[in-house]
Amino acid sequence: MTEPSSIRDRNGLTEQEYLQAYDASIYERPSVTVDMLIFTVLNKEQDNYRKLPEKSLQLLLIKRGEHPFIGQWALPGGFVSVHERVEDAALRELKSETNIENIYMEQLFTWGDVERDPRTRVISCSYMALVDRTSLDIQAGDDAADAKWFEVAYHVFQEKKTNLDHGYELEKLLKITLRNGLETVSATVKIVEVVSGRSTRVSREVVDSQGIAFDHAKIIEYAIERLRNKIEYTDIAFNLMPPLFTLSELQQVYEVLLGKELLAAAFRRKMASMVIETNEFTKDAGHRPSKLYRFNPNWNRN
Repeated sequence: MTEPSSIRDRNGLTEQEYLQAYDASIYERPSVTVDMLIFTVLNKEQDNYRKLPEKSLQLLLIKRGEHPFIGQWALPGGFVSVHERVEDAALRELKSETNIENIYMEQLFTWGDVERDPRTRVISCSYMALVDRTSLDIQAGDDAADAKWFEVAYHVFQEKKTNLDHGYELEKLLKITLRNGLETVSATVKIVEVVSGRSTRVSREVVDSQGIAFDHAKIIEYAIERLRNKIEYTDIAFNLMPPLFTLSELQQVYEVLLGKELLAAAFRRKMASMVIETNEFTKDAGHRPSKLYRFNPNWNRN
């Protein structure tokens, strides 16, 4: 069999000759960036210490210290250099902007709308991670004015379905609200799902943004939807838990991520293979001691 490198093309060139003559400037090159969504679950402040603390889903944001969108809040991220792996760029930017390192992140989606960045044509690879905040030391880096956790809330406030000849179009307007102390930022995202036969097409658009930079509101919305889907069939939620936890705490985390209450008995049956019972108990003042559990890394092999 003839080696591909020795085959000549229609211009009579071998692969080596072709590459030596190749002009990379023929095609305009877009820039590539990375954006990271770092989620955690925290206890809400409350007056009655005898109650089990309510939990909230929180997202790490950085305040931009430079143009564009200076002073607005954005996902941690930055540009990928020419000789750098995309994954390495994500880890590097996360460390430089928030002081977070040594965490596992999975790629979420690639965003490529033409005018998503006012500086130039930018394609962004987004990554997502769930972390136990108690193990992190958050600090704003050189190119970020601040880094903070924001409580995440969102709801669909308008929905319209239109029947088509071979399917339907579903349009939803969704409000995202992010709060940190006295500071609140928000955005409205329009999601249009068109189903035609076996084909489904989904588009997202930020129709209004108050304090959230770039198109990051729709990245956040997509990440939350992806997260809600993944916790139903993976162990991703355990990344939010400390080494030892109660089943009530674990259930609260699932309820926060799913945005709904769960029946305790059914939840405990579902978690039975994913947790290992220990001989330790909680020692919180004002609370009855509860059995502590840990994650079972071999649950999916049972």
